[in-house]
Amino acid sequence: MSLHIKPANTCAFDQISLGEVMLRLDPGEGRIRTAREFKVWEGGGEYNTSRGLRKCFGYKTAVVTAFVDNEVGHLVEDFIMQGGVATDFIKWRDDDGIGRTVRNGLNFTERGFGVRGAVGNPDRGNTAASQLKPGDIDWDHIFGKLGVRWFHTGGIFAALSTSTAELTVEAVKAAKKYGTIVSYDLNYRPSLWKTIGGLKKAQEVNREIAQYVDVMIGNEEDFTASLGFAVKGAETLGHIETDAFKAMIETAVKEFPNFKVAATTLRHVITATKNDWSAILWHDGKFFESRPYPGLEILDRVGGGDSFASGVQFGFMEFNDAQKAVEYGAAHGALASTTPGDTSMATRKEVEKQISGGGARVVR
Repeated sequence: MSLHIKPANTCAFDQISLGEVMLRLDPGEGRIRTAREFKVWEGGGEYNTSRGLRKCFGYKTAVVTAFVDNEVGHLVEDFIMQGGVATDFIKWRDDDGIGRTVRNGLNFTERGFGVRGAVGNPDRGNTAASQLKPGDIDWDHIFGKLGVRWFHTGGIFAALSTSTAELTVEAVKAAKKYGTIVSYDLNYRPSLWKTIGGLKKAQEVNREIAQYVDVMIGNEEDFTASLGFAVKGAETLGHIETDAFKAMIETAVKEFPNFKVAATTLRHVITATKNDWSAILWHDGKFFESRPYPGLEILDRVGGGDSFASGVQFGFMEFNDAQKAVEYGAAHGALASTTPGDTSMATRKEVEKQISGGGARVVR
């Protein structure tokens, strides 16, 4: 059974995401604590999917977010425009001069190497995106008048504040009202929830949102922490124990029969720069597994899961085929891990080469 996805010719956008986009400061091969210069990128768990769909797969996408109307905000906007993602739905907030009441988010991120894992050090207090609230966005205009085939958001944005959690609920309800496919990446981050109610609040919010989700994305920690599903053996999923994930999903879909798809990457972290990588997807009572990428050499793991999510979205929107969706997701995520920055630098041709088993010989 395929997903009921709106035809492209009936919608202004193939996909729209809701989330915070931060300025990423990357010390390259060094450490944050000893850096003398940083490379800058844009990045955000939800936005990264829109960027991948636009740049790699050529789809029409947009992001719903907010920035302070100052030089840093417009720098992030410039990155978004370079990525081809529409900026029509960005909300701009007045600059108070010093960032006392509202500011733009920064994300200092180390890539890690060998035995030294990647490190994220976000600086996102009082950001413009975290202050978004119900009523700020005209969802009837976006989903009803313009038309959107697929809407994506996630647990990072929902965890930023009480108001972003409420806005996420408002958004997924509106998307469902107009027949737009809703995907949600649980992306559980304990640090985001600890000051607004902790694990209990995370489960309360995510379980409410889950009622309106068609495509649920998340690993074993996401499903156990965010939705409260504990399955014996799930803790071994990091070692590619797919049976644990299957058991968990079978439990989840009984409670949330609205889930039409559930998917995750499967990573065995050998070192920060070498992972065994693959993916699994559930759809219509069946499980679909991607080809494996053993010993995948990683330059920058940040955003690999988001590129997986955008590949899955492309596979369904382009082919409405579960096996192709998990293959496009796994290949896109693997390729995104070989380049710096949060966002994918891959092409559709490169993704399809990986799906077909192509190697890394030089291309001339």
